[in-house]
Amino acid sequence: MAKTKTLVPFKGTSQQEEQLRAAIAEHKDEKGALMPILQKAQHIYGYLPEEVQKIIAEELKISLSEVYGVVTFYSQFTLNPKGEHQINICLGTACYVKGSQKILEEFEAELGIPVGGVTSDGKFSLDATRCIGACGLAPVLTIKTGDSERVFGRLVPGTGEVKKILSNYK
Repeated sequence: MAKTKTLVPFKGTSQQEEQLRAAIAEHKDEKGALMPILQKAQHIYGYLPEEVQKIIAEELKISLSEVYGVVTFYSQFTLNPKGEHQINICLGTACYVKGSQKILEEFEAELGIPVGGVTSDGKFSLDATRCIGACGLAPVLTIKTGDSERVFGRLVPGTGEVKKILSNYK
C-alpha cells in the first residue's frame, strides 16, 4: 500500500463546539488563556484541527498563526486525529539498537500508513516516540485503546509478531 498520510475529514459535533466555546468563555479573560483552552480543546476533540484553531483564534481575537505556532511548538498537542487504537513505537536508543525501526516499518506496511498517520477507517494511528522508560523490554511499543494501554516488549522484527499483535485489535 502507498505510504501517504491519510487525511480524515473533520467531524466535529455541535456538542463538541458547545464544550469548546464554554472552555473559551471560562478562560478568555485570564492571562495565558491560550494554553488551558488548547488543552481542553484537545481533550474535547482528541486533536487540534484547523477548524478548532480558527474558533479559538476568533474568540480570543488573536491570529490563527499565533494559535498554530503554540500548537506546533508543544509536543503535547497534535494536529492529526488518533485512531481508536493508538500505536506508539519507541525509537529510543535501546529500542532502536534492538530493531524498533524495523518493527515500525512492519506496522507501516501492515496498516498502509506512515508515522503520524491514521487508517482511513479511523481504527489505527501510528506514532514513533522517544524513550518510554521500558528499556529492559526493548524493543517496545504501546497500544492505547480508550483509557487502557498495553505494552508489548522484546519484539523481534520479521517474525510475524506485528501481524499477530494487530489481529488482536481487528
